[in-house]
Amino acid sequence: MSAARDYPDRPFLAVSAAVFRAGRVLLVRRAQPPSAGPWTLPGGAVEAGETLHEAVVRELREETGLAIAPLGLAGHREIILRDAAGRTERHFVVLAFAARWVAGEPVLDAELAAAAWHDPAAVAGLDTTEGLAEIVMAARAIVGAA
Repeated sequence: MSAARDYPDRPFLAVSAAVFRAGRVLLVRRAQPPSAGPWTLPGGAVEAGETLHEAVVRELREETGLAIAPLGLAGHREIILRDAAGRTERHFVVLAFAARWVAGEPVLDAELAAAAWHDPAAVAGLDTTEGLAEIVMAARAIVGAA
């Protein structure tokens, strides 16, 4: 992650996707601090000039090598990290999409330490980022309805 994102004067917009394949959802573990450790959804920052759907398709391809079909917005999360003095060190608004797997197998980029397909019902019992189980369940409902 770029140093330009440290101590921002505004939030950064990001996207992620709960990608479903054969009833399972893809979760990843980040390789670098401050996000290393828990399971989460793959994704990243929206670039100027791209739509949210273009951003989520690009980010999933770059991070995992997968081709996906976004179906709808499953929710959002705000990630605000503060330093010891209480200053905002990082601030992201992440729009999480429900998506179907189209093609490819997960291939990790330098940002990811692991990727695995999980039973959506088991996500609540994993070490995950805050609110992930709710996003996965909302995404599952969208994928099931589509």
